[in-house]
Amino acid sequence: MSDTSPLIDPVSASTDAISEIANRLVDRLAGYGPVAVAFSGGVDSAVVAKAAVLALGDRCVAVTAVSPSLAESDRKLAVQTARELSIRHVEFSTNEFDRVEYRANAGNRCFYCKDTLYSLTAARLQQLQVGGIVNGANVDDLGDHRPGMMAAREHHVRSPLIEEGIDKATVRALARYWQLDVAEKPASPCLASRIAYGVEVTAERVARVEKAEAFLRDLVGNVELRVRCEPNEIARIEIPLDQLHRLTTPDCRGQVTTCLRSLGFRAVTLDLDGFRSGNLNDALPLVQLQTGRVENREA
Repeated sequence: MSDTSPLIDPVSASTDAISEIANRLVDRLAGYGPVAVAFSGGVDSAVVAKAAVLALGDRCVAVTAVSPSLAESDRKLAVQTARELSIRHVEFSTNEFDRVEYRANAGNRCFYCKDTLYSLTAARLQQLQVGGIVNGANVDDLGDHRPGMMAAREHHVRSPLIEEGIDKATVRALARYWQLDVAEKPASPCLASRIAYGVEVTAERVARVEKAEAFLRDLVGNVELRVRCEPNEIARIEIPLDQLHRLTTPDCRGQVTTCLRSLGFRAVTLDLDGFRSGNLNDALPLVQLQTGRVENREA
């Protein structure tokens, strides 16, 4: 594995510098041989898929897991992005919601999600005419709680961005270099990530979150936001700090509470700290203590 320090300053890097990184990534994919790309349609997996197409042509395939935790808007984007990349695209209906461990949401939920996808994909490698699986994990993912990375290791899934020492900023620089439409797309983790640890993940709860976030985006525009489902069916809205005032006007506040309560939330709150990606991980030590489990933290 390559040194995981950032390769470049993506703001000041020259086109030649980005081109060199792009060529190394393509060469790495070429060395893998035919692969299936775990494909969400986000910028990370799109960059890997683009490199795979350049390296392997039609000897690669994008594989998307479809389940209640995938927002319909994200599924459509994955289909559209695969079409733009000219990569063969396959959707698998996954059954992680049938797994008690996944629904329990004890802190390692992502392991069971990725384990389900990788197992289904591995069982179909011959049918897909590929020899292995790659994902879009980048080096920034190594510093967070990522149980899905453990599933990747168990299934021998390669992470070309990590192997090349590529961080998130460099991923976006590569996406701009290759003129991908998703280059500036905000992160869009699965809907289950909005459910607080210890609260059971159900199809009803993730559907409720999806509808609530769609309503808010219609109201305030396409800003990065989250509706977190906390214990006792409490909705906690996270929105950028400079947008908070938009939800506190009497008219807007009334619309928000009426809509979210009609969806099944018992109460609606606005987080005064604003939007913070991955902040539910702050509660992991307490959840682990309450459940008597010590979950794996990715190094």
